[in-house]
This record gives sequence, C-alpha cells and structure tokens, in this order.
Amino acid sequence: MRGGQEMGRKKMKARHVLWKDWSHVLLGVAIMFLPVSACTPGGKIMTAELKVVPYVKLERYTGTWYEIARYPQRFQEGCVASKAVYEIGPDGKIQVYNECRQGSLEGPVKSVRGKAKVVDPATNAKLKVTFFWPFYGDYWIIDLGENYEYAVVGHPSRKYLWVLSRAREMEESVYRGILERLEKQGYDTGRLMRTPHPGGKN
Repeated sequence: MRGGQEMGRKKMKARHVLWKDWSHVLLGVAIMFLPVSACTPGGKIMTAELKVVPYVKLERYTGTWYEIARYPQRFQEGCVASKAVYEIGPDGKIQVYNECRQGSLEGPVKSVRGKAKVVDPATNAKLKVTFFWPFYGDYWIIDLGENYEYAVVGHPSRKYLWVLSRAREMEESVYRGILERLEKQGYDTGRLMRTPHPGGKN
C-alpha cells in the first residue's frame, strides 16, 4: 500500500516538473508573438509601427541633400560634410551617390555609389537601397518638408536615422520640430549627432 502511494507521489511530482518546464517554453512562445514595442523618451510604451509620409514625388525628391544629423553608424565613422545626390536613371531606379570628408572638413573625400528602388508605389516613401548587390537595406522617408526643403530617413527597426536638408544648415526651430515628431514615432533623439559642414550655409 505504501509502495503504491509513494509511486503516486513520484508521478505527480514528475508531472509538476514537466509542466513547469513546458510552462517556460509556452511563455517564450507567447512572448515571441507579442507586438514589438518601442519606448518613447518619456517611457511610454507604443506599438512599433513606423509611419512614413503619405506620398513622395520622386522628381522633387531627387537632387542634393546635406546631412544635418544622424545616428552614429560604423560605416559612417569619421564622416563629416556628408551629402547624398539622387537621380532617376534610365531604368527608373534612383541612382545614389553618397560623399563625405574623412576625419575633418579638410580630410580626403570618401564616396560610394548605389541604387534605390521603390517598394511601396502607393506612397513612394518606402525604398530599398543597395551599394553592393544583392544586399538591400530599407530606406523609409518618415518626414518631409512641404517644399522638400528637408527630409528624415528612418528604418523600420529604428536603428538608423538621418536628418537631411537642401542646405548645409537648418534653422533650429525646424530641427526642434523634427525632433518632436521623431519622439512621437518612438525614436531616441538623444542619440542623434550633428554633422558639421564647411561654411555652414549652402
């Protein structure tokens, strides 16, 4: 009799341990399917759905853009006086030319060429850019001046961010407005570093 009771207790204990192990697995699976979230600087949790601008007229977006600020990235380490030039090629894709000075405003020019293609024709605000085929990266236009005088480029992961302008410098009131809108989108604007340019004004 005692042997049977002992065996019953052992089975119950085994079931408890098994359930305890599986409960951790199920919890992990549940977490995997939770919506991805981001924290605003104020600590408010928001669903990580990065919004792009309603529509981009590509012919107006092309031309020269000067980098006003960016998130630090290894591939731009030491870059100052950064700028990008966009042109629509014969194949309909956007030709990309990026340039910066390495180390200082008098440093050597560092440049790279690439291509971009629109992946969301409804808005033209979501593009894929490549500098080395077949690798493409997301290029999302998340803020844009009414007269295309400035643009903000982000990434759905929020790991990348660039503030661009048609001129080498931007009015502080305009820049602050951009920062406020970025914070509402879940970006940590404290990570932005300003980009120096020679002479300031274009």
